[in-house]
Amino acid sequence: MHHTWRTSFACSNSPIALTIGNFDGVHLGHQAILHRLKQAANKLNIPACVMTFEPHSREFFAPDQAPVRLTHLREKLQLMNRIHIDCVHIYRFNSHFAKITAEQFIRQILVEQLSVRWLLVGDDFRFGAKRQGDFAMLQAYSRQHGFEIEAMPSILTENQRISSTLIRQALNDNDLITAQKFLGRPYSITGRVIKGQQLGRKLGFPTANIAIHNNRPKLSGIFAVAVHGAVPSSSAAVLPAVASLGVRPTIHKNGELLLEVHLFDFAQDIYGKQLQVDFLYKLRDEEEFADLETLTDKINNDVIQAKQFFLEQPIVADRLCIAR
Repeated sequence: MHHTWRTSFACSNSPIALTIGNFDGVHLGHQAILHRLKQAANKLNIPACVMTFEPHSREFFAPDQAPVRLTHLREKLQLMNRIHIDCVHIYRFNSHFAKITAEQFIRQILVEQLSVRWLLVGDDFRFGAKRQGDFAMLQAYSRQHGFEIEAMPSILTENQRISSTLIRQALNDNDLITAQKFLGRPYSITGRVIKGQQLGRKLGFPTANIAIHNNRPKLSGIFAVAVHGAVPSSSAAVLPAVASLGVRPTIHKNGELLLEVHLFDFAQDIYGKQLQVDFLYKLRDEEEFADLETLTDKINNDVIQAKQFFLEQPIVADRLCIAR
């Protein structure tokens, strides 16, 4: 079973250019692959498409050992949309899919279902039951079934291979600079604004509460952030804010992860809106305070520091977008 997410209906029942992968983070290495895909698709005048999997194969086989996610499916699709990918074929990774042989994957999925005319994969790409398929097999079948195939080498930055693993480690270490260098944009979390206890409002710092998935990198603390989606698209659509990402130890003891965002001088009702929060600079670690008065003083100081950060580093919308 698979679902196709389209930005264009041109890819319906027509030959396509395709690349395959999990694309967690849609980092600079992924972006290089997607731009090469677009280049080939434009030359052949066919849609540029991506095949990805939900859940990640490692989440299916060993959920306790699977890596945390840099991006969830909605975020991944939004990032691909910015690169103008025509459609994304999302295959449900389950016990049935795991048993598909490499030969069946080529014949039934690539050729019969998707009508692949041009295929781009990593030079170490493996596929099919027990990972028996490789680039050499794809080359052999490409001649038989009439599609072109190309291998994409690893993408390096400062002699390091760009990988989701490196970015996860950087975020676990609260190293936003390294994460941004490999992502090609600030690390971000996207989520819907939910009703909270409105304690921030009582303390004089109203916040937008965003429930997030727990299988995220272990990034936590207080941050200067840029927020997309709070206001309609315009020259001021990206707003400065201060955010807390953590378990709020002064208020709760249950350890529930929450993202709280305080937009400066902002009073609009944004409940239910989908916000993208870009993490630009870490101000401090999360702390537990003796009382709410001490917490309020600390929040006030966080706001002052964040505003000073934005005075020195003004928001430039283009810098917060995916690399072109």
